[in-house]
Amino acid sequence: MKEISPTELKSMLDANEDVQIIDVREPYEADICSIGADLLPMGDVIDNLDKVRKDIKVVVHCRSGLRSGAIVQMLISQHGYHNMYNLKGGILAWAEEVDNSLEWY
Repeated sequence: MKEISPTELKSMLDANEDVQIIDVREPYEADICSIGADLLPMGDVIDNLDKVRKDIKVVVHCRSGLRSGAIVQMLISQHGYHNMYNLKGGILAWAEEVDNSLEWY
């Protein structure tokens, strides 16, 4: 599975690279802190594959990287995606490395 660090993702965003960021956490988690990703809870991904782009890089994140890693693996192995990246360490790593104003939970 391909992973991307929070600082690498921040550099991509700063360079205005075309990337889709998907948050697979639950809505209540996104209410606590968010990096502005498309919210698509883990349990809803299969029913919403049309919302996951295949033509650009897609970075998937959760709280710590475990749920998003499982989703990335599933999309690659079962649905033919080749453009998927897991945000290493999830939003907690983003809060530590990029934006320490985000609330930890």
